[in-house]
Amino acid sequence: MTGVRTRFAPSPTGYMHIGNLRTALYAYLHARKNKGKFILRIEDTDQTRLVEDSIRVIYDSLAVTGLEYDEGPDKGGPVGPYVQSERRPIYREHAEKLLNEGSAYRCFCNKDGNSEKQPTDDPADPILGYDGRCRKLSAAETQEKLAKGLPYVIRQKIDKEGRTIFNDFVYGEITVDHKQLDDQILLKSDGYPTYNFANVVDDHLMGITHVMRGCEYISSTPKYILLYRAFGWEIPEHIHLPHILNESGRKLSKREGSVALSSFLEKGYLPEAILNYIALLGWNPGTEEEFFSKEGLIEKFDIARIGKAPSIFDEKKLLWLNSRHIKARKPEEIHELFLKFYPDAIVNKFDVKQITGLIQGRVEKMSDIPQMVSFLMELDENYSKELFVNKKNKTTLEGSLAVLKDLESLLSGIASWNYDGIYGAVNSYAEAKGVKIGAIMWPLRVAISGLTVTPGGAVEIAELLGKSESIRRISLAIRKL
Repeated sequence: MTGVRTRFAPSPTGYMHIGNLRTALYAYLHARKNKGKFILRIEDTDQTRLVEDSIRVIYDSLAVTGLEYDEGPDKGGPVGPYVQSERRPIYREHAEKLLNEGSAYRCFCNKDGNSEKQPTDDPADPILGYDGRCRKLSAAETQEKLAKGLPYVIRQKIDKEGRTIFNDFVYGEITVDHKQLDDQILLKSDGYPTYNFANVVDDHLMGITHVMRGCEYISSTPKYILLYRAFGWEIPEHIHLPHILNESGRKLSKREGSVALSSFLEKGYLPEAILNYIALLGWNPGTEEEFFSKEGLIEKFDIARIGKAPSIFDEKKLLWLNSRHIKARKPEEIHELFLKFYPDAIVNKFDVKQITGLIQGRVEKMSDIPQMVSFLMELDENYSKELFVNKKNKTTLEGSLAVLKDLESLLSGIASWNYDGIYGAVNSYAEAKGVKIGAIMWPLRVAISGLTVTPGGAVEIAELLGKSESIRRISLAIRKL
């Protein structure tokens, strides 16, 4: 294995959230930029926290966002298996190698430090300030406990003297005194490895050259480096990514459904817009450019431009980028996506392809579509008559009433109800009156929509509604005024 190899190694314990997806994206972009390999590995060693269908969520999330991996559980590859629960013999072999070389020891203690009870096997709940008493056991004492059938974990033996100095690509040189490090568990009593141990073993055996993960793992990195050294392995490049915070300044959590990828897709955000936005949460291209396709991100991405400062997740910015990506899609592509959001009543009654043409440039997220087009199905007849007042067009209530009375008669006489026919009639009327056409279109728009802002202009709406419904709504407006 040569060249750049990155990996995305999620645990199937919850949603695919934005922070997780950003890690996958950066690893993917770095691999593609350098003509390397991007690997998917499922880290399911914590069996107590597995969530049903989470692995499927991981597959689906990568597929929908187009983050294609070169090796993985469902694709295979030269260094499989790619699911950690299927690699248990590998971890046992390497843990025992450390035992034989004196870099690890068996620990029979539980959380209270009692060696006659079940030992702790949860790396998230270590023995606080564990004194390493089991590392002092003689070979005979260890054999005696084994003979009793006492359960044990295998711990890393860390020399409390000295310190580890390592260079993180983002945060620079970091120094950690060994006295701050506990003898972490490598292999739990159930035979499963801890996250920290499996991670190191797998990254080495899979040839990972650049390890990307959240900055919360910086404090654990010295333990990883000591493991690499204990095995005599080359240490990969470490790239710790800054936090993504919510608007309250707290770290995003995968258990907050609001930051799950699926929730944004359900709202009608495009996958390419989501990738575009999260790429900018911690990285910048060195220019003012913000709109990127996936191919554009690959071309511009450089890990040297990942910053240290945490980013605030701003959905308004995502909304703006999403609207730009919607505008950039080909009309036939975006129409297929819009169809999933149109109400059945709209699809059954109107030419929705025509509607798509009207609203594509106005949609921010696709879940807004039902509300945007609802006035076509049913006019809210309780709209305020004050909507007819427009200072820019110098439109008044009295003037609107006069215009609508004329339009009711004029449009009723149109034989061919289409855009050209409607616009021609209205334009001729404006010229005859010696006014700008906007002063005529404004009351017409309000009358047939009950809105001041609509997808498409008054003529397009009238064409969609049809002659009888348009005239009906104009008559209603006349009565209101």
